[in-house]
Amino acid sequence: MLFRNFAVDMRMFLITKPMIEDPTMIFFVVLLIILLAPIVMSKLRIPHIIGMVLAGMLVGPYGLNVLARESSFEIFGQVGIYYIMFLAGLEMDLETLKKHSMRYFLFGFLTCFIPLGLTYLMAKAVLGYSDGTSFLLGCIMASNTLVAYPIVGRYGLQRHPSVGLSVGSSMISLFMALVMLAALAVSSPLAGDTGQSGMFDFDSPLLFWLFFLLKLAAYMVGSVLLLPRLTRFFLRRYSDSVMQYIFVLAMMFLSAALTSLIGLEGIFGAFFSGLILNRYIPHVSPLMNRIEFIGNAIFIPYFLIGVGMLINVRTLLQGGEVVWIVLLIAFFGTFGKAVAAYVSSLLLRLPERDGKMMFGLTSAHAAGAIAMVMVGMRLELVNDDMLNGVVLMILVTCVISTLVTERSAQAIILHEKSHLSAVEDNTDDEKILVCVKYPEIAPQLLNLALLMRNQQLNRGLVALNVVYDDEHSATGRQQGLQLLEQLAQQASASDVQVRTQVRLASNIANGIKHAFREFGCSEIVMGMHVHTERTTKFWGDFIQSLYNGLNRQIVLTRFVQPLTTLRRIRVAVPSRAEFEPGFHRWLERLCRFAEGLDCRIEFHGRQESLDLIGGYIHSHHSSMRAEFTYMAHWNELPQLASTIVPDHLFVVVTARKGTISYKNALERLPDELQMYFSGKNLMIIFPDQYGDATKEDGMSFTEAQHKEESSIYDAILQLIHKRRS
Repeated sequence: MLFRNFAVDMRMFLITKPMIEDPTMIFFVVLLIILLAPIVMSKLRIPHIIGMVLAGMLVGPYGLNVLARESSFEIFGQVGIYYIMFLAGLEMDLETLKKHSMRYFLFGFLTCFIPLGLTYLMAKAVLGYSDGTSFLLGCIMASNTLVAYPIVGRYGLQRHPSVGLSVGSSMISLFMALVMLAALAVSSPLAGDTGQSGMFDFDSPLLFWLFFLLKLAAYMVGSVLLLPRLTRFFLRRYSDSVMQYIFVLAMMFLSAALTSLIGLEGIFGAFFSGLILNRYIPHVSPLMNRIEFIGNAIFIPYFLIGVGMLINVRTLLQGGEVVWIVLLIAFFGTFGKAVAAYVSSLLLRLPERDGKMMFGLTSAHAAGAIAMVMVGMRLELVNDDMLNGVVLMILVTCVISTLVTERSAQAIILHEKSHLSAVEDNTDDEKILVCVKYPEIAPQLLNLALLMRNQQLNRGLVALNVVYDDEHSATGRQQGLQLLEQLAQQASASDVQVRTQVRLASNIANGIKHAFREFGCSEIVMGMHVHTERTTKFWGDFIQSLYNGLNRQIVLTRFVQPLTTLRRIRVAVPSRAEFEPGFHRWLERLCRFAEGLDCRIEFHGRQESLDLIGGYIHSHHSSMRAEFTYMAHWNELPQLASTIVPDHLFVVVTARKGTISYKNALERLPDELQMYFSGKNLMIIFPDQYGDATKEDGMSFTEAQHKEESSIYDAILQLIHKRRS
């Protein structure tokens, strides 16, 4: 008897008193779990997310009671679920969302009401719950949490159609479930006694719904109008990486807090803010990399561990009632999600692997279920057995969701790789050379190259700084090394390798051409000078010699504001540009650039050129927002200048003399750019031309190396023209 009493006392002590209470040790244990869980789970061939949840169960108050689920798990866990929803919004393809909005609503409607109906009928007929409790349980199973979304990110499938459908439908189903829960709360006799502000303040349901819709409309309209302007204002004026990250995080929490005041869960606000900030944070950018890295390293694992600490497996040993409830809730809710995904994939004519991905992502329950259970407890609709059943259901659905999503992602990747053209990848000679000189524009040039590169090839960049070989060469070389080191750090934040070189040369153009050939590059990205006055040497001291002596693509840029704040790209295409050998190269680079910034691109040119450009975009970049405007003659360039606003980028596709798309009107291009496009974002592209790249530096008596842009005949014609005028 004495031993039994001692054992009971020790058990109560272990339950109420965790082994570790020191904040430093708590954080150490959490980091140890985050570090070791993926290692152990990979040995067992189990997804890492399940390992985090199981580890939370093990060390939590219902396991070994190593850690208590104190305020840090509440705070970091809340940030973690916000992070998951925010990343889902950031990585959605907005153009696909606009084009196929009915698909999202269809799947969202089915994945909400099919599980709700099945769970409601089961709770009434089998478990004998009341109407209110059964409806509450149906709302819980109608919603879902994107617990398995990090798996999608690991496989790089964030913009896959099935993933976009799952994310969009999850927000729709969550929104409808929360609205129905609010209706249940208003109709409950205990609605006035909950003590909740902002959600159950009104005795009249009509007054409640009117005020709720007004708050929701004010929030959404205010966010759409103010948040983009505030973001553009901040990003234009502050380039510090830490400040940009804090700003983005602040906007996410502000949006989540506002939706909480409205009466919706904060995860809806986090997702909505991600949608708004989507186009201002390119998918391939250091800022996006920092957001994903910090979330996946700390906040999301904290959330998963916190979910595991809520699960009390001991309730399964107390009797068959809880086990029966868990099995019924998990089966009917999960079966409803499976039916919704299967029916949607049939109606939308999607392959089976996409349907499985949709089921996997929408079948897990966590944050939304816990929030709804808390509301049910305040309304006295939830008993202890149902509470334990819902919490254990979270574990079951998380395991199912994780396993199905992992296998579906693998199936999609294998299918895509089997249908990729290996010949195309192997023959792509892409290797971008970034020529930098001035620290104030070098980061923009690197960002441009990152957005233009082919991510599937996963090739690095080459950054070059050429220094004049004179008495100041030592100082110039040291400054070049420091600049290239900064660029390498910037690129590493995007997981891109950069080879750097500081080169001494008595001729800058020759130095660039020699480095171009040594590194085996395919094209050059470099900045333009920023002359305030008009000059005959518009191209600078060496650019003329460079593009005349190099037959590969050269991209000259001048940005007066950050790339992420651009809203439209305007491209002037010369007639017969489609016959040049570099036509598809510059078109592909501009398409990647526009997709990375998620901005519109408008092509101006002859109809035959626009038709070919449109066909290429339709077959290779169908989700891109492209427009086509007929431009009869190159003389319309000054008229086009009047429509260019500060957040537009004007792109001119020009040509070298002697090529098929070259025209005499291009001779006036420097003067026109200086006169009409001064102080505006500008890009000039010299496409690839025919020629032997290995012999570009060859010089003979019959083929001199130096070529002038204008001949003596051009000067005589200009003189005659001036005298006549």
